[in-house]
Amino acid sequence: MLNRAQIVHENFTRRVRAGDLPPSVSGLTLADTRLSAVELVDLFESQVISRHLDLASRKLAANRESYYTIGSSGHEGNAVFGKVSRVSDMAFLHYRSCAFVVQRSKQVPGQTPIYDTMLSFVASSHDPISAGRHKVLGSLPLNIPPQTSTIASHLPKAMGAAYAIGLAERLGADAAVPKDGLIVCNFGDASANHSTAQGAINTAGWAAYQHSPMPIVFICEDNGIGISTGTPSGWIRASFEGRAGLRYFYGSGLDLLDAHRVASEAMEYTRRTRRPAFVHCQTVRLMGHAGSDTEVAYRDVAQIEATEGQDPLLHSARILIENEVLDAEQVCDLYHGVEQRVARVAQQAVRQPKLPDAAAVMASIVPKRGAYPYPPAPPAHREKLFASDRRVLAQPQHMARHISLALSDIMLQYPNTVVCGEDVGKKGGVYGATSGLFAKFGPARVVNTLLDEQSILGLAIGLAHNGLLPIPEIQFLAYVHNAEDQIRGEAATLSFFSNGQYTNPMVVRIAGLAYQKGFGGHFHNDNSFNVFRDLPGVVVACPSQGRDAAKMLRTCTAMAHEEGRVVIFLEPIALYMTRDLYEPGDKQWESVYEPPGEGTEIRFGEIGVEGDGEDLCILSYANGYYLSLQAAKRLEQAGVRCRVVDLRWLVPLNAEAIVDAVEPCAHVLVVDECRRTGSVSEELITLLVERGVHAPLARVCAEDSFIPLAAAANLVLPSVSSIVDAALALTGRKTSRA
Repeated sequence: MLNRAQIVHENFTRRVRAGDLPPSVSGLTLADTRLSAVELVDLFESQVISRHLDLASRKLAANRESYYTIGSSGHEGNAVFGKVSRVSDMAFLHYRSCAFVVQRSKQVPGQTPIYDTMLSFVASSHDPISAGRHKVLGSLPLNIPPQTSTIASHLPKAMGAAYAIGLAERLGADAAVPKDGLIVCNFGDASANHSTAQGAINTAGWAAYQHSPMPIVFICEDNGIGISTGTPSGWIRASFEGRAGLRYFYGSGLDLLDAHRVASEAMEYTRRTRRPAFVHCQTVRLMGHAGSDTEVAYRDVAQIEATEGQDPLLHSARILIENEVLDAEQVCDLYHGVEQRVARVAQQAVRQPKLPDAAAVMASIVPKRGAYPYPPAPPAHREKLFASDRRVLAQPQHMARHISLALSDIMLQYPNTVVCGEDVGKKGGVYGATSGLFAKFGPARVVNTLLDEQSILGLAIGLAHNGLLPIPEIQFLAYVHNAEDQIRGEAATLSFFSNGQYTNPMVVRIAGLAYQKGFGGHFHNDNSFNVFRDLPGVVVACPSQGRDAAKMLRTCTAMAHEEGRVVIFLEPIALYMTRDLYEPGDKQWESVYEPPGEGTEIRFGEIGVEGDGEDLCILSYANGYYLSLQAAKRLEQAGVRCRVVDLRWLVPLNAEAIVDAVEPCAHVLVVDECRRTGSVSEELITLLVERGVHAPLARVCAEDSFIPLAAAANLVLPSVSSIVDAALALTGRKTSRA
């Protein structure tokens, strides 16, 4: 099989020396640009470094010393964006952006991009960005948060970071990007078709259309093919040229002069107007999609050779020679000189240490940010803010009001917090959980978003990148499934893949779980949160009653601020407005709101225990805990002395506290409103068995079913009666139906 990488490599010097170079695609000369001869050579050197890093990675892979061969060959023109942008302009890059990184590194003294990239190739623990966890393009000094094998999942957070620039200025926050900065975000033509890209670009245009600052430059590097699927000619221009709120620019990524022109025009436009630009940059893809990609399986040799004839390095060589900056031999000398440099560095890199054990691998999963706590708000400020709530504060309230009041206290204490989501503003959310916040804090801190969960979560991640503390709301649990990769693939992984250098702290509030009366279908009665249970480092908190909700929400915010944690705050919809526990009108599920500093706060992992019976311990949470308290009352009447544990923190489970709670009890019943298969009850039973709990165990779970409408929902969910029956059977008593 022909080695196309070797052919491309050999063709370069052969064609340069023979003068067999592709014609200009722009007609520009060096005199037509603002580039000097020295700058042109400097850009070419960055292109050549990127090319030889690609070639070296393939050689190392052949020797089983490297593990990544998705290269940048054909896209080396993006070096101009690394030159025209400032280091202070945060960059969210796709995996063909090595030349960008190399060129930007020249703006910061002391950078060693060749060595750093090689360390990443060989998965060395000395890799300065991921410490050997993944081959990523990223750098803290260069203001490039790392991405993994991105398709378009980085676009929503890039959009969010752009929005955060103006917002941080309005709030006086300590921002990572200066007020005159912008966001650079590049991606491929195939990725432009992804719903994530479409949503992010649409949101940027939507905001700009309403005159909200959105200083972002989207760069679509169009090489005409996505792995083996071609992009129709003219598709990118037709799709994006006329988009509302978006300024379209076109240039060639093959021609350094034209690429520099379009990069300069787009970035000057965005920096001046604070509006988004879309740069359509024509490129080619060389050497296939990756090292394992056999391109001849889906493209004929003539097509491949024609593409290789448009090698951007050949175009750059022609520009250098035609403008009498370098001659052919000098071009070849530079090319081979870089080749030798890269080879020497590669030999050093392969000898560097790797991650030694599981503990080292996992060390960066949980961030260790160590930010100082915010002090409580001065009493006078709080009294003024809560002036309209005086009557409410003196009376018992349901959970939704507790959450609203807690958010008010949080936003007062943490001036960098921003609540965002659909309908969170004047409406106060579907269930009133954000009621009053807009009036207290205004539109800069209570942001109504468009209906797109990917954009809501991307906005939150971007806000966090720029020094803000977002509290996004997802209106219903099932809605997050449209956008779960923003949490799974982006927010949850950032600390891990950056060795803790980057974090995106946030508290994602999600209304969910079952038992909503009158609602059917999984969109509004979703009783499965398993999507969050296997995300390393992510915390899932789930209160059952109002006072707990307020205290836990404050704890979650402190964890996000001080430790950089990503927290899911799961709010049981059916308990939002619940006031009674045992009898209609008893109001035992209400409580008076306790502000910060009053009462006892609920710490991370702290469970709640009601009762001290030792016949039976019931472990549950949310609606299950509410039902279990009712069941426990009936069981006490039947002679079964119970204690009921509210887990509160569902990921990670506090194993020690749970075992301590069940240890004195003769029997243990787990009540889980989620489906039997894959639910947290499985983890609880496993935990108890592995910890040596010898008491008989049983579960009451929802059926493996979606939730139907109306009373039929009760047929597939745990009930007070089913809990009582299971408890009596477990303890050897007669069932309540006997």
